[in-house]
Amino acid sequence: MIGDQSQDNDPGPVTSYASPCTLAFGPPLYNPESIVSIFVADGVENKWLRRYFPNSCSALGRKIVAMYNSFTSKSLKEHIFPPLMEMLIFLNLCKAPLLTDLKKPEEKVPHTMNFYVQPEPGVVLGVWHTVPCCRAEDAKGKDRCWYEAALQDGNPIMVYLHGNTGHRGTAHRCKRIKVLSDGGFHVLSVDYRGFGDSTGRPTERGLAVDAICIYQWAKARSGGTPVCLWGHSLGTGVATDAAKILEERGNKCLHATISRAETIKTICRKFPRCFRTLIDSLKEDRIVFANDENVKFLSSPLLIIHGVDDRIVPVEDAKKLYETAYAAYRHKERVKMVIFPPGFQHNYLCKSPMFVPVLRDFLSKQWA
Repeated sequence: MIGDQSQDNDPGPVTSYASPCTLAFGPPLYNPESIVSIFVADGVENKWLRRYFPNSCSALGRKIVAMYNSFTSKSLKEHIFPPLMEMLIFLNLCKAPLLTDLKKPEEKVPHTMNFYVQPEPGVVLGVWHTVPCCRAEDAKGKDRCWYEAALQDGNPIMVYLHGNTGHRGTAHRCKRIKVLSDGGFHVLSVDYRGFGDSTGRPTERGLAVDAICIYQWAKARSGGTPVCLWGHSLGTGVATDAAKILEERGNKCLHATISRAETIKTICRKFPRCFRTLIDSLKEDRIVFANDENVKFLSSPLLIIHGVDDRIVPVEDAKKLYETAYAAYRHKERVKMVIFPPGFQHNYLCKSPMFVPVLRDFLSKQWA
């Protein structure tokens, strides 16, 4: 968790994950002297085009070929890999479960209101606000104004930053929302740009902007109620990116929980070996999610929770993140790690009876 006490940051050096691999083409394949050369390959020439294509178009042909040669003479990763890897990292085009009406959250999660916010021009984010289950009866039939006012009731507010693929209506996310609600938390579940029914294209910077937008939206309506960032899987990178930016702006009244510490290296382990050499392209497209570097810049309370049997993100990664944060923090009591026993894997820590008590205990100590 990244918390409400304000202390000076203890910045460390910022590095990025990179591989020396660069894939590039050699000399231009085609001769840009005429449009016919576009159709020449391995010594085979399209004579029909030479006969029927007018010479007056040769200038246009030269321009087209010049553009093609410019493309092929540059690094392939500059043109292809960033958008390709972006799709593989975020998997936002996978909208499973399909046929989910995100405008009707009550079909998935009770006492929940759907609404939209705009973090910047051209981007609209879909958000669910689930109130604590103790307010369920009060919430029946209420409008958005009531839900916003309810944020001041003293129950902690979680800004839930989910992982890649799917949307806020995915089954295991709905389960997590319900458990947090049952535990007495408000939950703001946001679909980043490009996910679910949110507009825009996902980028690492864009996801951080989205998280900051929802955090500030909640903070402006919360009164004295604490607001927390909760990151799961890929969302942990979003949470630490957002927390780092907020602290750089002097906003240290931040609380966040990291569940499942995931970095871009962890994500790339899921890909075939041929894809693992493409981290350079991710770096150039600013897709890094460097949790281990971000925590060096934080001073707010930080809670890391992880399952010992997580097969997607090894528990060793979480331990390394904790050690990095503990070494960087001036006030060691603000950093805590809890490892959950086997049985919950990557997505279902929320089923553990330890889940809510661990959160409550940490928050009560930080806000005492």
